[in-house]
Amino acid sequence: MDTPSDVIGRTGAVLRAVSTCEPTGATTSEVARRTGLARPTVHRLLASLLGEGLVDRDTAGRWLLGPELYLLGTTAAPRYDVTALAQPVVRRLAQATGESAFFSARRGNETVCLLREDGSFPIRSHVLYEGIRFPLGVGTAGLAILAYLGDSEVEEYLARADLTTTYGEQHGRDAVRERVATTRTQGYAINPGLIVEGSWGMGAAVFDAEEKPRWALSLTGIEQRFGEDRRGELGELLLRAAHQLTRTLRPRT
Repeated sequence: MDTPSDVIGRTGAVLRAVSTCEPTGATTSEVARRTGLARPTVHRLLASLLGEGLVDRDTAGRWLLGPELYLLGTTAAPRYDVTALAQPVVRRLAQATGESAFFSARRGNETVCLLREDGSFPIRSHVLYEGIRFPLGVGTAGLAILAYLGDSEVEEYLARADLTTTYGEQHGRDAVRERVATTRTQGYAINPGLIVEGSWGMGAAVFDAEEKPRWALSLTGIEQRFGEDRRGELGELLLRAAHQLTRTLRPRT
């Protein structure tokens, strides 16, 4: 018999799965696949959430986040929303580099993209968008944050996480450990087209008042824009912006 905590945990997983499919929505089968839950269980949870206004359903039968979540989020925003402070930094980063710049936050063992600003270069990568979630160690925001956790926390996470099923063998534990070490050495993370071939990214962690990596800034673009001769320049700009944002956000944490 399910306990209340089981039900709450499954409900949270379903809502997060739906959020990763915004703005096009998700089918019941897609939500089941993303959560690892049985389809009948997912359908039952979604139907209950629909009744509470926490999810919505379009004419094609796809599930979307509901209006009640918007109202709840608006109420909570004054305590948690830091995007207004991050926006100018993200915009300047996009203007300085010409690439698409992003601000992401850590939520448990995932990162959530909160902001996107496109630069002047006309060809863009669309791997990242506002609301998308990735596990720690996947994408440059998740890798930058993972790299600045303690060694024991990194190892505990890697022992539990199975990143290869969804993201391929290039996200095996040893490969992620190697990228963590490289990120610590150079200060910023690099994603050489590991999620989508030809789409590169770089990321830097942003720290809270306790020196914990809580957010990240990142850049994405086509591979030709991230050549070895330019990565040093982009990395320096990223680290400078991340340091500035760390100082800006600390009084709020």
